[in-house]
Amino acid sequence: MLVLLAFIIVFHITSAALLFIATIDNAWWVGEEFFVDIWRVCVNNTNCTEIDDSFQEFSTIQAVQATMILSTILSCIAFLIFVLQLFRLKQGERFVLTSIIQLMACLCVMIAASIYTDRREDIHKNNWRLYSQTADGTYGYSYILAWVAFAFTFISGLMYLILRKRK
Repeated sequence: MLVLLAFIIVFHITSAALLFIATIDNAWWVGEEFFVDIWRVCVNNTNCTEIDDSFQEFSTIQAVQATMILSTILSCIAFLIFVLQLFRLKQGERFVLTSIIQLMACLCVMIAASIYTDRREDIHKNNWRLYSQTADGTYGYSYILAWVAFAFTFISGLMYLILRKRK
């Protein structure tokens, strides 16, 4: 039982770490001489431009930013609630509240990655001055980590839903 508990805790911390890295790091769209994330566009690894309200499709990027931040916060809150429920739940009860919050984090990261997947081409076309040199890029590791974090938070949410507290 202790091994299962340790696995669940490590799995949840890994999910939260993936969410932090995907949200903070600058590799959602990468190429030979540039990298783009949900916060800025950098060309030649030195010339960085922050994405602000002068940016066309800024509301789309803000939606991605907000849902990624929200998913990270929800995952951390779910972990804290899990720790509290370890001491407060009666024997045989399920970790439903932790599961709900973790599944909400899962939904948020799915929304963020889906919006970016769907709207990336429009964002790049409508801001051609910033993205003119980024046309030949590919999805970067932060983008991939966001999708991996989606899978991890989903599995983690299901584990909490199935898990019962034991002695």
